[in-house]
Parts: sequence; structure tokens; C-alpha cells
Amino acid sequence: MASRIVLSIVGNRPQYIKAAIVSRAVRAVAGEVLLDTGQHYDHELAGVFYDELDLPRPDIELGVGSASHARQTAAMLTGIAAAIAEVTPQVVLVYGDTNSTLAGALAAAKLNVPVAHVEAGLRSFDRRMPEEVNRVLTDHVASLLFCPTDSAVANLAREGIVAGVVQTGDVMFDLAMATLTPEREETVLAQYGLRPGGYVLATAHRPATTDEPAHLEAVLSALGALPETVIFPAHPRTAASIERFGLAELVTPNVRLSGPIGYTESLALTKNARVVATDSGGLQKEAYFFAVPCVTMRDSSEWVETIQSGWNVLVGTDREALAAALAEPPRGAQHPAFYGRGDAGGRLAVALDAFLTRTETGAGAPGGHVEPLQPDSIQATEDDRP
Repeated sequence: MASRIVLSIVGNRPQYIKAAIVSRAVRAVAGEVLLDTGQHYDHELAGVFYDELDLPRPDIELGVGSASHARQTAAMLTGIAAAIAEVTPQVVLVYGDTNSTLAGALAAAKLNVPVAHVEAGLRSFDRRMPEEVNRVLTDHVASLLFCPTDSAVANLAREGIVAGVVQTGDVMFDLAMATLTPEREETVLAQYGLRPGGYVLATAHRPATTDEPAHLEAVLSALGALPETVIFPAHPRTAASIERFGLAELVTPNVRLSGPIGYTESLALTKNARVVATDSGGLQKEAYFFAVPCVTMRDSSEWVETIQSGWNVLVGTDREALAAALAEPPRGAQHPAFYGRGDAGGRLAVALDAFLTRTETGAGAPGGHVEPLQPDSIQATEDDRP
């Protein structure tokens, strides 16, 4: 195992959260070198998660920071390519759908190193979203594709990708179930002076919401008209846009605007909200974990199960549609276990170990797809589970 090295690429808040589970899984079967691109460089968006979730500190920090898509991705490509040359990993592992994801995948593919993609197969079917482009391109160069849901597996099959595909379940479901305790819930609610079901949790951070004054105004107006408390942890981009567009007067007394919050604090507020309003991908899913209705301020979603099951509704940034959905939020008749049994980390470790073994024996050529791994044959043991 000593010669097995996985270079794992992280760079933003959701990736740090996922790494809390995945790093444990990787380190059970290989050595891991953790590279942080620095895509999120604010401590409240980045460094706090290393402390809160007891993540290993990064071995390599690129410190790329904010820039245009082109400049940011180019800087990451250069840094990651240099790291690959230095570390000589057997696999480069990437997460999700950010510029860090795409840069890691492209750098590895160009250097003929196999790519493993956590959260493979997700599709919003909206190529206007940079995240959708990143997802598709990453999946098409990956050799090992860890899918969180059956629909993600089906999406890949429609695109002709079947080799190396494994349905592991969702690693964020693992972490949510293992992390949030009743004691932590009580502490957070007391801290905010809230009662279960007596408030709305809202977030907005995507450029489509925050960079258009009319869109952000519609969101703030709808939230301000609610007859209850709205907890609104604001991304730095959102706070800056409120000031830049002169919309501070729309932040009414019922809307409690704050800076970013920690992971377990966010989970506690999600679980106990009457409804969640968001343009985030991860929060849509976390609301579903806890059977909390979600109103998504987007025109598309990669988490299609939440919508098809009736627990999530897309309203874009239309004020009237948002207000109506918040007044009568979606609540499905059933709540299927789309995201697994809480053993995604163990299943990922088994699949990664099998891939590395096959690569070592020549059955899986570096840089290419291996033969399909059958999801039903990958069973996590108790020791595998995080």
C-alpha cells in the first residue's frame, strides 16, 4: 500500500465537507496527498472546515483565489500538473463540479494519470451553468466514477459511460447522519432563539442570483414579506452585492443576515426549518436528508430525485413564484432513500482498492477506463464504514 498514492484535489466549501468522509476512505487503502487549490480562500468558507470536521491539513496549497473562470482554471492547471509530476500518484481524485474539479481532471488526463470523480453522473441539463460543463467534461475523462444515485448512473449510461461506474451512495449523507447530534441541534436552536419549524432557512450565492440586481431584489423582497424569522447566512459575494446594488433596505427585521456558518450549525438549522429556500446544490440535498421541504431559486437542478419525489420545487428568481412556494412548500407523499444507507465511504474504499489492485496487475491501464464494476458486488464491511 505504501507505493499507492492518491492525489486528492479540493478547493471549496462543499469539497472540504465531502473530504471529511472520502479522505478516511482513501487512507484506508492508499496513501493520500491532499491538494487545496484555494478556490475558497476566506477562513469562514474554507479553513474553518479543517478544524470543525477534523480534516487532514493540505499537503500542497496553491492559493489561487478568485479570478475569472479562464484565469482561475489556468492557474490551477499549472499548479496541479506540477504537483502530479512531483507526487507521481496512481490516481487523481476530484470532487463535484467546480473549476478545481475540471482543472484536476484535465491535468491528470493530459499526464495519463487515471481520474476518480466523486459525485459523477449528476446532470442539470443546463449547459449555461459552468458547473454543468465541468461535470460533463470531468466524467468523460474519468476512469473511476463514484455516483451518488441511480439516476447519476443512468445519466452516464446515456452518454456511453459504463466502465468504472460505481453507485456508492452519497458521501454527504454519510457525514450528515454521523455528525449531527440532538445535543448540537438544541445548542444551535437555543443560540438563535428558534423553535423547530418556526423559521425559514435561506441561502443564495450563485452569480445568476447575486450578480443581477433584479433577481437579488426579488429574493430579498419575498423573504422580507414572510411573517416569520428568516435565517440567511450570506456568502461574501451575496453581502457585497446587497451593498453594491443598494438593496440593504430590503433586508427587513425578520431577515437575520449573517456571514457563512459552520457545517453542523447549518445541518441543525436545515433539519429544524419549516422550509429551505436556496440556490445551492448541496442544501437541496441536505433538506431532503431531513425530510424538510425545499424551494430552489434556480431553473434546473442536478438533484432531480428531490424534485421528482415532490420535496423540492424550482421557482427561479421570480418573486411571486418564490413567495407562493414558501407559503405552501412542497412535501412529497413518500420519502425514498435515494442517497444510500450511510455507507458510501466504505463502498468507495472497496471500489478504489479494487481499481488500484487492477492497475497494479495491469488489468486497468493508466489513463483509461477499466471494466465495469458491478455496484451490487461492492459491499462495505463494518470496518470499511466511516
